[in-house]
Amino acid sequence: MTDRYAVIGNPIAHSKSPAIHTQFARQTGQDVRYEALLAPLEGFAATVQKFVNEGGKGVNVTVPFKLEAYALATELTERARAAGAVNTLSFNGGKIAGDNTDGIGLVTDIMRNAGFILSGKRVLLVGAGGAARGVVLPLLQQQPAELVIANRTEQRALELANQFASHGRVHADQFSRLAGQFDLVINATSASLHDDVPPLAPALFAASTLAYDMMYGKEPTAFMRFAAQQGATVRDGLGMLVEQAAEAFFVWRGVRPDTGPVFASLRAQM
Repeated sequence: MTDRYAVIGNPIAHSKSPAIHTQFARQTGQDVRYEALLAPLEGFAATVQKFVNEGGKGVNVTVPFKLEAYALATELTERARAAGAVNTLSFNGGKIAGDNTDGIGLVTDIMRNAGFILSGKRVLLVGAGGAARGVVLPLLQQQPAELVIANRTEQRALELANQFASHGRVHADQFSRLAGQFDLVINATSASLHDDVPPLAPALFAASTLAYDMMYGKEPTAFMRFAAQQGATVRDGLGMLVEQAAEAFFVWRGVRPDTGPVFASLRAQM
């Protein structure tokens, strides 16, 4: 019998997850059907339970339900607990296992697809919200020389840095105090949604800098355009989207798909 999976969010019609996982299933020969489910803003848990009752094996979770998914899980992986949010749920024997594949998706895209080695590098993470929280632990596990977190509200950056202080060299700083050039600058804010750029000094970028925006689109984001003007190499978050999906597919099926053809297919459609 075909195993059912889904992505749950609100809104959800724009999601590329069904196309991604359908390609993964076809490529790996897995008997899987993957769909998009729109959950009412006050009905996430009920939507999940209905899907489980119908035999669903697992779901991906997107905006705005990642915190609710965290609360719903009866078991959590270390990376989900560290992120404080869940984007992948698995259902087995009455248990709900919660995982977060966002961070490993980012790291895999940066290291494998972009060919950028994180070990020993100076990394700036811009933003301290949910998107940033989900990637701090996977970044620190690659042992950068230091990870600096900058946010418009410094207190949030301080709280996030303190939470992960035992995992590596991480600290918070104000935008105005940032100094020196960074090897990697990651934009984890929503500024690109508004065609805006975080208040970053041009001197933070070098020709060897990789500027990575978690957002993606047909055209380069405002952050990418700004970084490119400083001579940096730029990359958007489409690869992160595909790689976090591949990690979720592996969690569910124990098979790791080849992300290259799927990434190329999505990029061609944009």
